Amino acid sequence: MPGSFRDPNRRTARRTARRTARSAAVGVATAALMVPLLSAGTHAAADQPGETSLQGRFADAAERYRVPESVLLGVSYLQSRWDAHQGAPSVSGGYGPMHLTDARTALAHSGSAGHEDTEDARGDTRRAARTAAPSKAAKALEALQEKSPPARLRTLERAAELTGRPRAELRSSVGANVAGGAALLAAAQKRLGHPLSADPADWYEAVAAFPGGGQGRPTATGFADEVYDVLRKGERRVTDTGEAVTLKSSPKLRAERPATRAPEADGGAECPRTVDCEWYPAPYEQFTNDQGQLDYGNHDRTRRPASQKIDYIVVHDTEGSYETTLKLIKDPDYVSWNYTLRSSDGHVAQHVRNKDAAWHAGNWYVNSKSIGLEHEGFLTDPDAWYTEAMYRSSARLVRYLSDRYGIPLDRQHVLGHDNVPGTTASTVAGMHTDPGPYWDWQRYFKLLGKPFTPGAGKGSGVVTIRPGYEKNKPVFTGCESAGKPCPAHGSAAVRLHTAPDASSPLVKDVGLRPDAGPSTTGVNDTGARATTGQQYAVAGREGEWTAIWYLGQKAWFHNPSSQPAAVPAKGVTITPKAGHAEIPVYGRAYPEKAAYPANVPVQALSPLPYKVLAGQRYVAGLRTKGEYLYAVDFDPDARNFQVVRGKQTYYQIQLGHRVAFVRAEDVRVISSR
Repeated sequence: MPGSFRDPNRRTARRTARRTARSAAVGVATAALMVPLLSAGTHAAADQPGETSLQGRFADAAERYRVPESVLLGVSYLQSRWDAHQGAPSVSGGYGPMHLTDARTALAHSGSAGHEDTEDARGDTRRAARTAAPSKAAKALEALQEKSPPARLRTLERAAELTGRPRAELRSSVGANVAGGAALLAAAQKRLGHPLSADPADWYEAVAAFPGGGQGRPTATGFADEVYDVLRKGERRVTDTGEAVTLKSSPKLRAERPATRAPEADGGAECPRTVDCEWYPAPYEQFTNDQGQLDYGNHDRTRRPASQKIDYIVVHDTEGSYETTLKLIKDPDYVSWNYTLRSSDGHVAQHVRNKDAAWHAGNWYVNSKSIGLEHEGFLTDPDAWYTEAMYRSSARLVRYLSDRYGIPLDRQHVLGHDNVPGTTASTVAGMHTDPGPYWDWQRYFKLLGKPFTPGAGKGSGVVTIRPGYEKNKPVFTGCESAGKPCPAHGSAAVRLHTAPDASSPLVKDVGLRPDAGPSTTGVNDTGARATTGQQYAVAGREGEWTAIWYLGQKAWFHNPSSQPAAVPAKGVTITPKAGHAEIPVYGRAYPEKAAYPANVPVQALSPLPYKVLAGQRYVAGLRTKGEYLYAVDFDPDARNFQVVRGKQTYYQIQLGHRVAFVRAEDVRVISSR
């Protein structure tokens, strides 16, 4: 959510700081014990695959520190899925398969938190924009840096003490990294008064203490539950270094779980019991703003779902560390969201009750009907990876919200912040672009139990975008500075061209570029991008290329049968009614003028700068009547807000990378098979 980073100087400063920290940590990389990084033929001596396989390194470390090998493998899987990530740190500064954290790197990653561009997170054109001054994020970071980093950001330091190995080696050598993780687990087991048992069932509390460095209380019970679920089911995969690792299943394995948090009825967070969750409330209070006016923040009190149906879950990334993000949510003059998820263990903090409307999506209609989830991470740091623990915890939370509020688990209802439309033509260019092209939507929806699979035969009129994430590596630019290529990285995004030819220009987005210039490869440029799970109507096929209708034009993407970027699907599409050469599209589904009572200002039905032309088709999602939440005053008891409901009916469509709305009276509905 906070920040799509359009300022290359700010990006450069942050990346420079991060690289400085990394250089200090891995200055001996070429001579140290490293996994293959940039080229397949470059290996340092001690980590040569021919000497000891990755599976063997787990076995050796387990034997040396008397930790069950399955437990060590399970913990590593929840942290990294056994990947080395080319020696790069995670979003919380964790290195290697065991995700051993380094505080300096974590703080360097925290250098650009917060709402720092033009998007009004509230997105209500009847009220003054609510954005945060850039200084707020900087001050929050400074305050964090003045304190001793939390234990979860210093696990590599503790592992160095336990193993006697240099910190640089723990960062750069997979073997050392795995040994460091085993040492942390063994130390936690001893500290908790448990024997170094060969039975994995005896290690639950040590596993629950692992994300915090094994030194605190075993609080990460949700993390431990996920580890033991993996132990029961087993896993096998080929890692990013090309090695196959196997964890055999133990279906009868059980472990005693410590007492859990208080139930919701006692004032706890609104979360499934299968995740670690806390209530960390955002302030709802009045204050005098910088203009000397009485204001309030940082959300609105309502009574959802009784007052309005919750239709959406919006996925964000924090663009800052977890600790910095928690500092920002406590400011009533800032913006708000419902939940924040921590990378190291998937811990969840809830800030705004789901009955209330948080200010997070940049579109008031979406805000009033959505729940916002912030994930610790950075859009433009593709080499800073998300942990499996956070993906899994987020998926459990989303399944819980889906069941509780009847939200369908598809990409018309589970949106990225980068899929939320601008409210008017003037706001399109300033909308945020997180979680960006590096969020693994296919992995996420597999964890949700809703993988994107073929739903029709070849030649279908609808496709679901689904490239192979790890092999799909389109070139993006601007992660570090404008025009400079980002590091090669797996991506959920497919690039769209004006012709079935990779050398042809990218399609245009007149909302982002009113001068009608072509889209770019910029990491924040969503103008020629389709993403995993999104569905589009087919506009043509030619050889290995498929065309879709996109932003009022025909857009081509490479879709060879040997490595498909989409799968056939079926669904409902819309097209302009006969006699309409074109129809308008909208960024919000507001009621007609006649629906507003005298005391509520009429919200203009302002069209976006796009058109749906005759003969074009777009996949339709929900069908809804217009609504407007009028909540402009401090209202602690939620008694003064109003929901205006109209007769005007809309279809939500997949217009481009972002969704949009069309009036039902303007379109004809077609079932596609």
